[in-house]
Amino acid sequence: MVNDTEGQRLQRPQPRLVLRVIAVVGIALSLFQLWAAGVQPLGLFYQRPIHLGFILVLCFLIYPVFGGHRPRGVVGWIIDGSLIAASIVVGAWLPVNIDIIANQVFPRDIDVWIGLLTMAVVLEGARRAVGLGMTIIGAVFIVYAFAGNRGELPFLADWMPGILNHRGYSLDRLASQMTLGAEGIYGIPLGVAATFVFIFVLFGAFLEVTGAGKFFIDLAYAATGRQRGGPAKAAVIASAGMGSISGSAIANVVTTGAFTIPLMKRLGYRPAQAGGIEAAASTGGQIMPPLMGAGAFLMSEFTRMPYVDIVLVSIFPAMLYFGAVYLLVHIAAVKQGMTGMTAEELPSVRSVLAEGWHFLLPLVALVGLLVAGFSPMRVGFYAIVAIAAAAAARALWVFSTDGPTMAKFLALCGRGVSLTLQALELGARNAVAVSMACAVAGIIVGVVGLTGLGLKFSAMMIAFSGGNLILAILLVAIASLILGMGLPVTAAYIVLIILVGPALTQEFGIPILIAHLLVFWYSQDSNVTPPVALAGFAGAAIAGSKPMETSVQAWKYAKGLYLIPLFMVFNEEIILGGPLPLVLWGGFIAIVALVGFAAALEGFLFRAMALWQRVLIVPGVIACFWPDLIVEIVGAILIIGILLLNRAQARMESSRPKALAPGGNARPPEPS
Repeated sequence: MVNDTEGQRLQRPQPRLVLRVIAVVGIALSLFQLWAAGVQPLGLFYQRPIHLGFILVLCFLIYPVFGGHRPRGVVGWIIDGSLIAASIVVGAWLPVNIDIIANQVFPRDIDVWIGLLTMAVVLEGARRAVGLGMTIIGAVFIVYAFAGNRGELPFLADWMPGILNHRGYSLDRLASQMTLGAEGIYGIPLGVAATFVFIFVLFGAFLEVTGAGKFFIDLAYAATGRQRGGPAKAAVIASAGMGSISGSAIANVVTTGAFTIPLMKRLGYRPAQAGGIEAAASTGGQIMPPLMGAGAFLMSEFTRMPYVDIVLVSIFPAMLYFGAVYLLVHIAAVKQGMTGMTAEELPSVRSVLAEGWHFLLPLVALVGLLVAGFSPMRVGFYAIVAIAAAAAARALWVFSTDGPTMAKFLALCGRGVSLTLQALELGARNAVAVSMACAVAGIIVGVVGLTGLGLKFSAMMIAFSGGNLILAILLVAIASLILGMGLPVTAAYIVLIILVGPALTQEFGIPILIAHLLVFWYSQDSNVTPPVALAGFAGAAIAGSKPMETSVQAWKYAKGLYLIPLFMVFNEEIILGGPLPLVLWGGFIAIVALVGFAAALEGFLFRAMALWQRVLIVPGVIACFWPDLIVEIVGAILIIGILLLNRAQARMESSRPKALAPGGNARPPEPS
């Protein structure tokens, strides 16, 4: 008898037959994607609908209609069976009827009905895979499209503020917009999910099943474990390596956090602190090249800039972010008098590399092919082939040195096939949520294009901010936080850039790439900003700490997420380039400002800082963001001067003879 606990309700296993069907569908989807990526590229009206059909079938198989906490039952199977059949129709309709649809002036009634069916199953699929918030937002945009004098819901026009009014659209027009062109569900968001994102999610799955994840975590521990706060620093480095590939900050928390959080607690970090550090580091994985979750691919499509250019300009900001988290972790370790782990507790770098050096080859090949100008989709295909080949070569080498026999060879082949199938299924499963989010984002983008909402929203933003850029950026941050309560990062970025992008670029003069980076970075804040802090909640679950306290810690350690995009806006040269001295100066003051901010936040660098020193650093940090060279120089000098004073005070303290406590023993240092 199953105990009625929350964990068991959420983890009720599916029937074996259903699991086998999920595996078959997932493997078939992954093989279809590999074929389209590396063998025979397909047109968008073949690739995207077929991908969506597969994803919808998987979604309704994996997520039962009444939730995973109880058996599906007869009623559940009737509902889900109908939705699975509808998903197959949705996926096949456009590819099968493409010639008829392409040559007609007005859509047929059957095309309209299939379009409405597509919207319905996409919204229901998103409810299950992403959450109710995503479905509600998509439904609100559909209702908005109908809310006009000529629309299906004309009475709603009276409830719309004047700036939001539009003519309104019929079912025929909306269905055509959503499913018979490339401006709705089958638009850019789903196109990116069905090509670049899926292939790299699959690449991540191959890394995971072949043991690459453990290799990168072990390597991070071997490199930093002996330092003060070693496990926390290892969490930062491991999250930088794995977060970009996992595509989800929460997935990264539960993957690397399972190793790092218990060790941080054992070393002396408070549970909430350990969970917060892991959440902040894992969130940074989404802004870390070369993959940046799905962000780099989407930015490339929206800005029409080469993918490799997006990656290259994102390297320095990502390094700044992880450098800031690393510094805050170090300061916390020094303040609390922590030591590193012992050599006996840690693997050596040499032994880790000896066991897993072959995992570096696919990453080197991936970066090399991107720089060489290959398309990201083809690069992902070759990267998957490379990691499979590297894992097979390593296994064969071990087999050849370990008394090879035919029985061992057959067992080795069987394990290789098993791991390959496991990776194919895992990649498809991991892609369900992001593809469903992108499909609903396509509905939102389609409605925005149909009604002109983007320009209207931009006008509202200008009105609310009064033309002040700082206030406009603050509004973007607030909007991203609100959207993040119901949307995953990718969807929040798409919705927000569609709505505020025109205002940022056309009215406030922010270059288009920096506007996209600003919105993309701020779209991450729902992972670490209370009261939402989804990655913080995941960290709290592992650390056994209070979710809100952990979220506050994550917010504290992720401060670079808010400051660095501001620096991009006011110091464009670090993104857009320029004269070398100006670029170097921009990078220098960015580092100085972040070090100063971290010291002021913690009240500690080389020793405890006096209150007046912390207060004085704040205007120095603000000055480094000011778009005026003289002001920047003054700010940098002020910060450096205070930090040097702190260093000199620390040296003076260390050079003094320690006072003797009664009994002749050295008095312990006063706690900071």
